[in-house]
Amino acid sequence: MDLAENLAKVKERIDAACSRAGRDPSSVTLLAVTKTQPPEVVTEAARLGLTVFGENKVQEAKHKIPQCPGKVTWHMIGHLQSNKARDAVDLFSMIQSVDSFHLAEEINKRAEQAAKTTPVLLEVNIVGEASKFGYKPDALLGDLERLNSLPRIEVHGLMTIPPWTPIPERVRPVFRGLRELKEQCEQRLGAPLAQLSMGMSGDFEVAIEEGATMVRIGTALFGQRRKAEV
Repeated sequence: MDLAENLAKVKERIDAACSRAGRDPSSVTLLAVTKTQPPEVVTEAARLGLTVFGENKVQEAKHKIPQCPGKVTWHMIGHLQSNKARDAVDLFSMIQSVDSFHLAEEINKRAEQAAKTTPVLLEVNIVGEASKFGYKPDALLGDLERLNSLPRIEVHGLMTIPPWTPIPERVRPVFRGLRELKEQCEQRLGAPLAQLSMGMSGDFEVAIEEGATMVRIGTALFGQRRKAEV
């Protein structure tokens, strides 16, 4: 694996997608997904200038993060069980996978106990895939105001994981749907939501063209995942 070369290629693709969409590349954050990657890989990625990293599992993050550079930022991007909310609040600067009011309440409670405020993204299951977590759009709109009223969480935007397809263009409607839902949320709240976390290694260019502010890239940077040690 040549991480420096892979990173350069990903940045080129981000720049090209932004150019097609008439966007400034600085408006897109590259989040490096380090699931199953060891601390030394994170250290190398940080040395190359990456600053935002994502983990899918609290248990792995709890083991890994203390061994990684302290200057980087960590986001929880995988499904979060409410009984892991305390650890998630301690470990992560943002939780991107809030998929129910019950989970949001638990994060709010744990953040209160920790005397901190936790930024979150609301995960949306745009097409209603049975195998995926996330709010259905109507349910999200129904919960939005009470989610926003929880004093110890800050709703910064939305996140989605689209259906897998070898043809990225097929998921453009999913990304467009999330952007349109964000606009509806902003109208209801009367305030902007800064973040749209959407797009991964196979489809991030389409996501950027549809307004992604954060793309979650693992395989395109680090190659195929290795077997987890924890």
